[in-house]
Amino acid sequence: MPRTIHLVGDSTAAPKGAAAAPETGWGMALPFYLRDDVAVANHARNGRSTRSFAAEGRRGTALAAVSRGDVFVIQFGHNDAKADDPSRFTEPWSDYSEHLREYVRGARDAGAEPVLVTPVERRSFDEAGTALPTHGEYPDAVRAVAADEDVPLLDLQGDSLALWHGLGPEETKRYFLHADGRADDTHFSPLGAGAVARIVATGLLVAWALRDDEVHRLDESVPEDWFSWPADPPA
Repeated sequence: MPRTIHLVGDSTAAPKGAAAAPETGWGMALPFYLRDDVAVANHARNGRSTRSFAAEGRRGTALAAVSRGDVFVIQFGHNDAKADDPSRFTEPWSDYSEHLREYVRGARDAGAEPVLVTPVERRSFDEAGTALPTHGEYPDAVRAVAADEDVPLLDLQGDSLALWHGLGPEETKRYFLHADGRADDTHFSPLGAGAVARIVATGLLVAWALRDDEVHRLDESVPEDWFSWPADPPA
């Protein structure tokens, strides 16, 4: 039966328009790894946290689009940590965790399977070339909520940190926006978005959120010319 993966989250996953190219959210690359009868509804938007996404009505809009049997993928954390912005900030073990539970409950009430995803890692290295975690206690809070709520967990923070460490400080620049005078260690190039999307697609398969016949090409990288950036991205 055809179904949809609904993705809620922040700029690391969000769709980008032509004005932002080549910046690429990993949600833009996810369809490459899915067969034609699995759609992606990418509700993620730049700058949002668990708090602000819900407060703007975006959580409700995403849940209203869900059909029974769909998958509801939840990845926040980058903007929840912005302590200087009360409209976005959440504390890991209190309101961040409770917001995540509300997303999970909403997905289940709508008939979808929720999947919690730890926030993808930034590019950060010490002088010895060791990739460093940057998200503090937020990933552990996601892991705890997933265990408490019996929700499939994709440990994207751990998996992406391992990937960046293996690639090293110089090679990872190709996966982030290090070109044309930019040195952005949070947002992805097409290469980086594709690499992260492959981790997510593989994780959804391992977690039984997707079936074997719903994924393909997991041993391939997304070709850069496969991507497109619309003139008018979703608001």
